[in-house]
Amino acid sequence: MRVSIALVWAAAIWAVSGTAGFAAKETPVTTSGLPVPRYVSLKSDHVNVRAGPTRENELSWIFTRSGLPVEITAEFENWRRIRDSEGAEGWVYHSLLSGRRTAVVTMKDRDALAPIYDRAETTSGVSARLQAGVVAQVKRCLSGWCRVVGTGFDGWIEQQRLWGVYADEKLD
Repeated sequence: MRVSIALVWAAAIWAVSGTAGFAAKETPVTTSGLPVPRYVSLKSDHVNVRAGPTRENELSWIFTRSGLPVEITAEFENWRRIRDSEGAEGWVYHSLLSGRRTAVVTMKDRDALAPIYDRAETTSGVSARLQAGVVAQVKRCLSGWCRVVGTGFDGWIEQQRLWGVYADEKLD
């Protein structure tokens, strides 16, 4: 009886995920039904990051700033494994994450400033210059540019200068 139930279950999963195994690998089925990996942001200014996906797992560290972008790399029930902009990974409870998109400004030279342009082109005026590490809300991305907003700035930045959006990702 076990074998037949397992075969029925496997057939049901195969039917739902499509007939081609390749297609199922491209879009993994997750607890949330959303794609993995994906970027989100921290909803709270106190987010416990754990070594595993339960409250019984050891507390690894605590984020103390809401709005930081993180990348979800796996899901287990109501837990999400995340990676931050420095590469640290751990598990957080799903309700501490937001779908609001934010990004961190990155620069090869930490002391360099990233220009924020009036339009999505380097020939337009520069409305601000941001230090590496500044967090911005991402409003839109297209053709290698993202419109970002934050305290004292609103404009366009080259997408490659952000951690929190994928290369060539389009956001509306």
